[in-house]
Amino acid sequence: MALPQTIRVKLSSETAEAISLTPVVVQELPTLELIEHILGITGKDEPRIREVLLRGTVVSGASRFRWAGLETDVESLRDALGSFPDPDPTRQFSAGSCVRAILRGGRQSIEMSRESVGRSGLLRRSTFWDLLMEVIVAGELLYSGYSYRDRADRFVRELSVDEASRLRAGSDAVRYTTLRDQIRSIGFARAELYVRRAGV
Repeated sequence: MALPQTIRVKLSSETAEAISLTPVVVQELPTLELIEHILGITGKDEPRIREVLLRGTVVSGASRFRWAGLETDVESLRDALGSFPDPDPTRQFSAGSCVRAILRGGRQSIEMSRESVGRSGLLRRSTFWDLLMEVIVAGELLYSGYSYRDRADRFVRELSVDEASRLRAGSDAVRYTTLRDQIRSIGFARAELYVRRAGV
């Protein structure tokens, strides 16, 4: 069966509570938009995507999508998947196009966007994001695939003890208290960087 242009979905919140009453919204969702949510979980794994479409449910972020199970032919699905980017290990890291970073250590992580730490105060010229990018480009980055959820290429960079200490020392430039405290208190040794492609 060929893929329709839109799919009628029931959209609800996926909350952590055991029992929760959340409103269900019914809407016509463009099929490619639904597939993009599925790609965030499966990647370009055709059999898994077909299985999810047939099952008729997927959780993406804080939302659950449900629809009448849809059986699709391989060719239609391949045509649809062709409109989405593929991972490209030849891509180079671009600090100017980096939009998000996650500092990881053990089970804890610190997530930040360029917007959240890329603004300086009235008396400051450099930002924490400037410092982070300076540290990042000074070492070797490894390509780690394409994130459909973030619409960005993902790079990984191991951080030395000195580099992590330098970032902690520079956390004064972070305006948000909670984020600043996380950078100071959580041990991290690796950074994940998300780089947007032009036009994607």
